[in-house]
Amino acid sequence: MPYRESEFLPISALQHLLYCERQCALIHVERLWAENRFTVEGNILHKKAHGGKSTTRPRERTLRGVPVHSYELGLFGIADVVAMKRADSPVPVEYKRGQPKKNDCDRVQLCAQALCLEEMTGRPIACGEIFYGKVRRRVVVEMSPELRRLTMETTARLHDLIDSRRTPRAEPGRKCDRCSLRELCLPRLGRIGSARNAFDRLLDSVLPGASDLEPVDP
Repeated sequence: MPYRESEFLPISALQHLLYCERQCALIHVERLWAENRFTVEGNILHKKAHGGKSTTRPRERTLRGVPVHSYELGLFGIADVVAMKRADSPVPVEYKRGQPKKNDCDRVQLCAQALCLEEMTGRPIACGEIFYGKVRRRVVVEMSPELRRLTMETTARLHDLIDSRRTPRAEPGRKCDRCSLRELCLPRLGRIGSARNAFDRLLDSVLPGASDLEPVDP
């Protein structure tokens, strides 16, 4: 059953989910956010990709900052670049600051853009590309049945997580060192659930009963 626009979730949340379910919930359920060097560098790269001029050549048109959406998946987002060739299907190009990853985070995000474009244009998309800023090269990604299935399964998981309004317990690991939400997540304390609960527990350890006090209006 198609989703309503009010139920759409950002495509970027798929990458958050695959990186860390708790991070995804902190951002999209608890509405927490913080920047670090990695997020700032990523934002700069995206702004450069979106800020360039769309170009038209005899056999190809390059569009930048293209809004995409899917009623079937309940997703929306911005494709950094879409290459439109007259004889072929659109080719989405996603820009990333780092280098190719071993996991599927980037490929799923790109595939979600492709699925949105297929729904919007009615044209099948065989592949997309990811440009990695650190190594300065593009990687071609085939929209295989396996990648499509993984993307749809991840999208269903995302909707279930957001609909539950629950923040998973933290699973501390090396990925926490690169996460911009580390100080908000409190991964060691975050085993108890939401960031707010973790903060209340920390507060009570210093001032017993303080978390039960009503806030005072200034």
